[in-house]
Amino acid sequence: MDIHFENRRVLVTGAARGIGQAIARAFAERGAAVHACDLLEDELQALAAATVPGRGGSLAVRALDLTDGPAVQAHVAEAAAGGPIDVLVTVAGGVRGQTPQPFEAVDEASWRAIYDANVVTAFHAARAVVPGMKAAGRGRIVTISSGAGLRPSLTGIQSYCSSKHALVGLTRQLAQELGPFGITVNSVAPGFLRTSPDYERQWQGYGEEGQRALVARIPMRRLGEPEDIAHATLFLASDYASWITGQVLPVSGAPFP
Repeated sequence: MDIHFENRRVLVTGAARGIGQAIARAFAERGAAVHACDLLEDELQALAAATVPGRGGSLAVRALDLTDGPAVQAHVAEAAAGGPIDVLVTVAGGVRGQTPQPFEAVDEASWRAIYDANVVTAFHAARAVVPGMKAAGRGRIVTISSGAGLRPSLTGIQSYCSSKHALVGLTRQLAQELGPFGITVNSVAPGFLRTSPDYERQWQGYGEEGQRALVARIPMRRLGEPEDIAHATLFLASDYASWITGQVLPVSGAPFP
């Protein structure tokens, strides 16, 4: 199976590190013109410097606040100047540096910060690319949700778990609405990965015994790597997945989320 994306424009949000970085690089290596955006400008520049595009691909980076709807609209208009965005991958999200606390102690600002990062960013990006996809009569949207969108979250953070469930709901609703226009909308739900300072802190918090126990619960007996998520995303964005929509693909080394 040769998956490639020559002459396709791809927008990846949350591309500065971890999963988003691997996805942006994978598309560029396979011929796509990738527009990678994130808040973390230094990390984006490092991504651009380290990426070697293939098959005529390219990678352009932009520091962008994805919670700013008009800014996202403006960036997509610029990125789509030569033609519509063919593929959108929404990776931006996370726990925003938060740690678990009792539900009654959660303040509104903390709750909303995680919803903004995980749901509002995806809403802004999808809303910006859909008109061009509709006009073209085709498109691919892949959201990066989480096993926490299918069950309680290992993080123990209520707003993170519920926001990932919301992202899965948005994925399925958009699939229903956009299917008649030739647009598929699917989600990849990663298991636990050590892909950011927040998740590394969570990993270290388990201690050696807890780390061993977590890995032992995974049938494949290893944690995932960003490339595992990138490969699933490439498939869902490819022509091979043209009759798959509204689905959530757990990529967790297990037959369960």
